[in-house]
Amino acid sequence: MTATRVCALSELVQDEARRVEVEGVAISVVLDSAGEVHAIGDTCTHGDVSLAEGFVDGDTLECWAHGSAFSLRTGRPLNLPAYEPVPVFEVTVDGDDVLIDPTLTKEV
Repeated sequence: MTATRVCALSELVQDEARRVEVEGVAISVVLDSAGEVHAIGDTCTHGDVSLAEGFVDGDTLECWAHGSAFSLRTGRPLNLPAYEPVPVFEVTVDGDDVLIDPTLTKEV
């Protein structure tokens, strides 16, 4: 599969998550305060909750329901109650286009 355009870089709001879906895979896309774009699995591993509805703090995305924070770089939860990581996807920025291939996860 090739990377799919999910949004424009200019549409992302710094330190806010945005939910996108590519080939049936729900993904949270975040533009962090350093200008880097991250893409992690959108479903909290503790419960069936969208992480995109949560809170960005530095390089973490916190689930609004139970407070588990996930690393935007590794997908690993940094606190309980979640203990399983979410996938982290490769992101390509081409001009103003943000592209993600949901079959390519980062090795962490």
